[in-house]
Amino acid sequence: MKVKIDIDTQTFVRFGLVVLGFVLAIAFVFFAQGALVLIGAAAFLALALNPPVSWIARKLPGRSRTGATGIAYIIVISVLVSLLFLVIPPILEQTAKFAQTIPSLIDRVADQRSWFDDFINRYNLSVAFDNAINSLKSQAATLSNQLAVALVSGVSVLVGGIVNLILILVLCFFMLVEGPMWMQKIWDLYADVEARDLHRTTVSKMYKVVTGFVNGQIAVAAIGAMASFITLVVMSLIPNLAVPSNLAMPLAVIVFLTALIPMVGTTIGGVMVSLVLLLNSPLAALIFAIFFLIYQQIENNVISPPIQSKTVDLSVLWVLMAILIGASLFGLIGGLISIPIAGCIRILLVVYLERTEKLRAENESKRPVAKLLAKVKTKKA
Repeated sequence: MKVKIDIDTQTFVRFGLVVLGFVLAIAFVFFAQGALVLIGAAAFLALALNPPVSWIARKLPGRSRTGATGIAYIIVISVLVSLLFLVIPPILEQTAKFAQTIPSLIDRVADQRSWFDDFINRYNLSVAFDNAINSLKSQAATLSNQLAVALVSGVSVLVGGIVNLILILVLCFFMLVEGPMWMQKIWDLYADVEARDLHRTTVSKMYKVVTGFVNGQIAVAAIGAMASFITLVVMSLIPNLAVPSNLAMPLAVIVFLTALIPMVGTTIGGVMVSLVLLLNSPLAALIFAIFFLIYQQIENNVISPPIQSKTVDLSVLWVLMAILIGASLFGLIGGLISIPIAGCIRILLVVYLERTEKLRAENESKRPVAKLLAKVKTKKA
């Protein structure tokens, strides 16, 4: 049995245009993903800064949105510059110190040969041991040069990050200044009052998800940084651990900044701090790593869930899936904004389902009336 399907030309052209538009959209996202990431990060930052900017604007005499944004920016930039000057110099100092002490560490190992001289002589390992020490000494200079190159490359990456940060801050500034005006223009375009109120309520819920997530993540990061700072201060008071006291605050700042990345940020911060401590004392690095493993379990099970569950209202599975997708597509920035985006998508789905259920209930309520009218018409006929 043959089935013949007739498709008119207009339907075929529409389908082709839809496919072409979908392909062009994917190509646009692929080629412009760098710019889109910067714009998305700026929009996310604008949503996070809008509450304090609005509060400052209400306190100013002329309620100037531009002036309020400028004041908020001065505060944010001052904090960022202070953090950079607080973190970078001690880290560079410790890395350079470690590079300079590599030869002395090798000599110290060679001087301790007497501890296992019997073992070396018993198995005729004297020549191999001497060759290994000489090889380490010859490679010490190379390792120091490699550390210097790594520092230079790290500085170049940092400069690129600063440039991107400046672009994000500029975009965010204009979004904060012009955002309310454009939103009002969009609401004024609506002819349907019911649709406008529905969309405005939906946008308000999404806005609360983003701001609530930001405030919650800052609180979680601050708790982790404070716990790390106290631990590092206590460790610096123990002479045998050789932890410089001036490292406590910079390392706590590193923990705070990395902990702003959901789920994985705390682990990144713990690993970075442990590596810095390893340059001074392996025992101190081990102690801090153990502390951080314990703290991370407390944070993931006791601290973070009550704070974030009230704002985003997503299960752990959906949170992990959102972070994996966001990080794989857009890196660390994608991992940072993935949870609030997932929360906003959830709100859109809930609103859509509620709207669909409401329309279905209205249609069902109208059916008895329609049936009664049909019966009346039938009797009259």
